Amino acid sequence: MQITSLVLIFIAAMFLLIISFLLAFNMSQRKKFEYKQNIQKLHEKQQNQLIEAAVRSEEMERHRISEELHDEVGALLSATKLYLGNITTDGLGDKDKQLFSKTLELLDESITKVRSISHNLHSAILKELGLNEAIRSFFQKIGQGAGLETTVELDNSYQTGNPENDISIYRMIQELGNNILKHGKATQLQIHSLVQDYELVFTINHNGTGLSQEAFERLRFQQNGLGLKNIQNRIILLKGKIRFDADTNNNTIVLKIPIIKLP
Repeated sequence: MQITSLVLIFIAAMFLLIISFLLAFNMSQRKKFEYKQNIQKLHEKQQNQLIEAAVRSEEMERHRISEELHDEVGALLSATKLYLGNITTDGLGDKDKQLFSKTLELLDESITKVRSISHNLHSAILKELGLNEAIRSFFQKIGQGAGLETTVELDNSYQTGNPENDISIYRMIQELGNNILKHGKATQLQIHSLVQDYELVFTINHNGTGLSQEAFERLRFQQNGLGLKNIQNRIILLKGKIRFDADTNNNTIVLKIPIIKLP
């Protein structure tokens, strides 16, 4: 009877020891998991801080270049036009008059392009008129400049909750539009936006050469894919999503950005 009691006590002790070991092992694994999660969150936070710093630095550089183009290059071109406009062409031959007229024409075109580049680099239109109007203005300019048929239908119910986010959204739309012009060689380009389920959704369609999601993921890591890398950085910063679908004469880009609805 005494031996039986000892055996039972031994078995119970071993059982408790095994339970204690399993609990300790489980707690150890949980702590390791929590540690890995904390490290991952810290890494993501540091990555977001680096991306945010890079985006802000890029925007500051854009503003600096914009101001220099407007204040220095633009002013210099305008002064040159003023001086040329005061030159008398009465004593010139027909050929020289044509050359002089062509020079003024090219100078006017240069002033217009410098002004356009300066405005595109600067985000003043966003602060003055808002995201939708800035996008409309951009698509109007690229449509006129490239003979591109553009359609812009934007959800007017959108109200910005963060002007800095609007700048990032606008820069992505700019980059996508310029890429479609440069590489896609489209003749038709449409952009639509919709506010739904706390998201601002942009859908861009064009009939040029499209980019697939696989190609985007590959090209954004290449040295000449800086524009696509910038798009990805802004997507990460905004916690958004982007999807490319390529099809013959019907290419689609869907951009989803989380938003906070204003009361």
